[in-house]
Amino acid sequence: MSALLNAPQREAIRYLDGPCLVLAGAGSGKTRVITQKIAYLINECGISANNIAAITFTNKAAKEMQERVAHIMGGRVPGGLTVCTFHALGVRIIRQEAKHCGLKPQFSILDASDTVQIVTDVAGDNDKGIAKQMQWQISSWKNAMITPEEAAQLADNEIASAAAVLYKEYERTLRAYQAVDFDDLISLPVRLFEEHPEVRERWQNKLRYLLVDEYQDTNRAQYRLLSQLSGVRGAFTAVGDDDQAIYAWRGADVENLKLLQVDYPKLRVIKLEQNYRSSRRILEAANTVIANNEKLFEKRLWSEHGIGDQIVVTNCADAEAEAETVAMKITAHKFENRTRFKDYAVLYRGNHQARIIEKQLRNQRIPYVLSGGQSFFDKAEIRDLISYLRLVMNEDDDLAFIRAITIPRRGVGPSTIEALGSYAGHRHISLFAAAFEEGVTQHLTPKQLEGVQQFAGFINRLQYRAPREPAAQLLEDLLTAIRYEAWLFEHFDTREAESKWSNVRDFVDWLGRKGTEDGKNLIELTQTIALISMLDKEDPDFDGVQLATLHASKGLEFPHVFLIGVEEGVLPHQSSIDEDKVEEERRLMYVGITRAQRSLNITWCERRKSGKDNRVCEPSRFIAEMGGDIRMNDRKNSAPVSKEDGRARAASLMAMLEGRKAPGV
Repeated sequence: MSALLNAPQREAIRYLDGPCLVLAGAGSGKTRVITQKIAYLINECGISANNIAAITFTNKAAKEMQERVAHIMGGRVPGGLTVCTFHALGVRIIRQEAKHCGLKPQFSILDASDTVQIVTDVAGDNDKGIAKQMQWQISSWKNAMITPEEAAQLADNEIASAAAVLYKEYERTLRAYQAVDFDDLISLPVRLFEEHPEVRERWQNKLRYLLVDEYQDTNRAQYRLLSQLSGVRGAFTAVGDDDQAIYAWRGADVENLKLLQVDYPKLRVIKLEQNYRSSRRILEAANTVIANNEKLFEKRLWSEHGIGDQIVVTNCADAEAEAETVAMKITAHKFENRTRFKDYAVLYRGNHQARIIEKQLRNQRIPYVLSGGQSFFDKAEIRDLISYLRLVMNEDDDLAFIRAITIPRRGVGPSTIEALGSYAGHRHISLFAAAFEEGVTQHLTPKQLEGVQQFAGFINRLQYRAPREPAAQLLEDLLTAIRYEAWLFEHFDTREAESKWSNVRDFVDWLGRKGTEDGKNLIELTQTIALISMLDKEDPDFDGVQLATLHASKGLEFPHVFLIGVEEGVLPHQSSIDEDKVEEERRLMYVGITRAQRSLNITWCERRKSGKDNRVCEPSRFIAEMGGDIRMNDRKNSAPVSKEDGRARAASLMAMLEGRKAPGV
């Protein structure tokens, strides 16, 4: 092990005398440190795998970490080891401590679309756009551990004031549904540990050592959860990079890095500055850009790789020309260097920039894969159907019950569900079971009860048929019975309804085929749906150019990177310029630059369409901030620019930017 590690990595792995913060620069081997530390704790320190938790931010990161731990530990993950996301850990805590949280163990977890629906119902207003903004505001408060009472004092605009009024009612409705939202998965355990010291101690004894990945992305609630679990011993290693903190808009609080030093005066800070990914030129540009931000911790990436290709900046007439330039350069570079398409990535600030690139790649017959696009299973129409299947499989799934009984609507409204939910919560049973209890007649009107029992009877009949009949037949009968096709055409315009119905047909035909081929009934198929990524294009063997937003690209690396749309108003984004929040945009630029291993191409447009107009654009200030060792490829004069000329151009660009910033200083 030690031969493969550098000195700071070894120190980070072996340090166990208290809390430890590992400042891991881009490409510095942070996952290696976490996985090797897990092995060290188990093999060398005799700590049981049951008492260790590694916490990540995405399921993908958790999966990668498990695979790497398995590799180090002889082929399999040690039994009892917890490697999961913050939210998955929250689910585990709430399930085990449900009674303390006023929930039953089979509580439902609502996603954003479900919670927006609740806000819409509670507000009594069908404007989904406003409901989304209010739900986002409530979510921000919950992430910052702000109560409804405190929110009422803090609201400083119309949307926030309206959200503050709804906040308490929204929480009450969630509990009536025996449901939690995504934010509750962190805030409920925090409140639970604050109010029940004996529960907190039990979990501190269970998870005796914590490793936290991407620590700079934690919000205040996650910070408090980490503090409570690690207790006074502070038995944790937090791994993060303040230069890659790009999620403030999602509630992440880079101040948590400062807080660590305040709350844990004995905190050991270890810096990983050797980069194993990029050439020296790329790192020099990244270091020079990020030096313009105020730093919590000084660090400078370096590499033993060679100097590498020169970074090229190309100005293009407009987005069409930019897309053509990128497609042409990829084709030429691939031909000259005998690379594969998957060696290239095109990164951008916003998803809307991908469309023109996609079109050009298709024109040039260049295969590509879009990262961070919507998964097939996330589409509303597929989730509608899955809710019926989940309910047939497990009638205690209240979230599936709520979705299935209300889509298509059957005259069962929010007041009926709330009355049923309140009774079910009081009796600690599911909504489905509550529908058949005698006591429920005291809570629902005869008309309300009739609607609920008709629906529950329909599910009972499907449950009876599911193990006995082919899945394909049952699915067809389900679609006919709920009139789903007609409902789509009543609620969406023709084009959208056709697209949704086509997805439903694909899904149903695929499930039916799978049932026949694998000899599985509908219940057995439903149990495997969660494990199957149908139409998931992230096939590691697929040879295609990777298209991704800068946010989605974090944690990835590619031999050759094209960073497009590097203009004022795009990167940095106009809203961040207006609100004087350019530092986070600079960190996004830093993330983009440090994805590249060998070559980096940057493009910007002289004009960009804005609605019906064409607006004139200027190169991003970040280009000038990268220093002079870049080649400016002027489309009007494509002769290569010398290093001196490059420096002079960068200096004059910087002077121009300084001049433009001066009046606001």
